[in-house]
Amino acid sequence: MSTLTIPAGDGAANDRTMADKPECQLIGEDGNVFNLVAIVSRTLKRAKQYDAAKEMANRVFKCQSYDMALAIMGEYVEIV
Repeated sequence: MSTLTIPAGDGAANDRTMADKPECQLIGEDGNVFNLVAIVSRTLKRAKQYDAAKEMANRVFKCQSYDMALAIMGEYVEIV
């Protein structure tokens, strides 16, 4: 299995590989950004990626658009 390195978009310290990204069910969920952040954060915490959950939330809440927020969440989880 090959891994794909995904560089963090805004200079975050670490790059993530597909092997690091847990699957997260977002399709069909309420699209409110706060709801999506909660779902992604919960998924990361269940995968014992506590620091990633905090980092993701901080980055999302600092971004300027909904599209950028979705892109950031996609750096941390495999959206299904």
